[in-house]
Amino acid sequence: MQLVTLDWVIVVLSIAVAFLPAVLLARRAGSSTAEFFTSGRAAPWWLIGVSMVATTFSTDTPNLVTNLVREHGVANNWAWWAFLLTGMATVFFYARLWRRSGVLTDLEFYEIRYAGRPAQVVRAFRAVYLGLFFNCVIMASVNLAAAKIANVMLGWPMWQTLVICAGLNIAFAATAGLWGVLVTDMIQFGIAMTGSFAAAYFALQQPEVGGLHGLMTRLDPGVLRLLPDFGDWKLTVSVLVIPITVQWWSVWYPGAEPGGGSYIAQRMLAARTERDAMAGTLFFNVAHYALRSWPWIIVALASLLVYPQLSDIAVSFPHVDPKLIGHDMAYPAMLKFLPVGWLGLMVAGLLAAYVSTLSTHLNWGTSYLVHDLYRRFMRTDASERHYVMVGRIVTALLMLAAGGLTFVLDSARESFQLLLSIGAGTGLLYLLRWFWWRINAWSEISAMICSFLLAAGFLVAQKSGAPVDPTVQLLLSVGITTLVWVSVTLLTAPTERSTLLSFFRLVRPAGPGWRAVQAESGVRASPDSLPMAFLGWVLGCTAVYSALFGTGSLLYGRTAQGVVFLAVFVVSSWWLARLLPAMWGGAGRAE
Repeated sequence: MQLVTLDWVIVVLSIAVAFLPAVLLARRAGSSTAEFFTSGRAAPWWLIGVSMVATTFSTDTPNLVTNLVREHGVANNWAWWAFLLTGMATVFFYARLWRRSGVLTDLEFYEIRYAGRPAQVVRAFRAVYLGLFFNCVIMASVNLAAAKIANVMLGWPMWQTLVICAGLNIAFAATAGLWGVLVTDMIQFGIAMTGSFAAAYFALQQPEVGGLHGLMTRLDPGVLRLLPDFGDWKLTVSVLVIPITVQWWSVWYPGAEPGGGSYIAQRMLAARTERDAMAGTLFFNVAHYALRSWPWIIVALASLLVYPQLSDIAVSFPHVDPKLIGHDMAYPAMLKFLPVGWLGLMVAGLLAAYVSTLSTHLNWGTSYLVHDLYRRFMRTDASERHYVMVGRIVTALLMLAAGGLTFVLDSARESFQLLLSIGAGTGLLYLLRWFWWRINAWSEISAMICSFLLAAGFLVAQKSGAPVDPTVQLLLSVGITTLVWVSVTLLTAPTERSTLLSFFRLVRPAGPGWRAVQAESGVRASPDSLPMAFLGWVLGCTAVYSALFGTGSLLYGRTAQGVVFLAVFVVSSWWLARLLPAMWGGAGRAE
């Protein structure tokens, strides 16, 4: 693809506009770790919501969706659509608890929930496990997608893409702090979404596609299914049944962690009130699933007509490294049809999506390694400016580590499966630790070690030529890990009573799981209602899924079906709008 002067002007202007907040907010970000990592706990709901959406929209996301659609059709997106159940649970059960905890990072949670040396061990271990290893795997998968896109669109080899992108991300993330990330996310999200809709529009204009009507009539109807073909039971189990019955609550996946975590928790902790934390997370889930899915899916479907085989991509782009060609490369290959100006905007949008995600992961991972490891266990008495300086150095080192790991991965789908495998079996623990006093630090340690060892074993088997089916991997990991951590919980001593009492007085979780502790705490009742939260969860999921499938039905030309879905969306949204004020109650003020 050839970018002309106008395209490059658009790219440069977009970078300048996006980076302006980082420059303006650099001094504020450098004043303290609270400003650098949580924006001084003053972010409004709409800003943290947009930032969550922007962070989960990266260069690897449209590539992954394209990969899924080309392999098993639209229904294959249930691999990530099912995580809406997790996200809505975070909105209605956990967002207020996180904000009420008052911690700076979600790892600080461990030393208010657990006690003694085990609590310190799990905090330090997860700082390295998530902040370094897991975080670098995520960033490497994003880097891989960026490298594939740059190889197709610009002809750059992987090393050149990584060097340029690393420089941009280090300069931005090390300067801006979370305030800069939040404000820049808002700008970058607008650029990225505009590019996504443009890519879908011009993909439909290709003669092989023939517009929206041509797309729907020329494709195999099986590809368009919103639910898999129930005649193929094995595919249905892996694509639909497992994600909505097991995967959503059992797997720790960034952006869809059971109970909230990582950068989602970071945004909730940065909110100015409990209400902002809840409303921002709700906005994120609506936009993430209902707004963004179809532009990517349209491009993926069009690619099946333009490039039916992977060899067609290789023929169209002879300069592309053959090792990089996979189904996920069909998305950047479709961008060749964008006209002058729009191509520049698309490059700017993809770059914005990439920087938005990487800057968040760098800030998040650095917060773990600096605040939860270095400051807590290595250097406890330094100044705030010292910790910010160390944070900026660690940011650069994290980016370099992720760049090196990029050369190990092959595709967006492989990266997705690896992340699911590493976090499999730990999700139920993260859901229950807020609501059951008996869970302790050893529960967490045993779950993490077990899931990691199982994931490593499956990866070795795959690289040795004896791969285990992903569905079997997930079920084995969930079953074994859950059995291990529940057994460890019941066989080890509970957390010290004084710590449990302190935690309950601070967070005030609802439900019967803390009844024995509540009786000693002096707290009469939790301000939360589990039945009301459950109703909100059901209504939220119903509203988003009906909007998602209603939009799809209308695009497919199934007007009556689309109207029914949209009617369900209106009713569930109206009911939810009436429920939310009652749920917020006294949660409008920060405590």
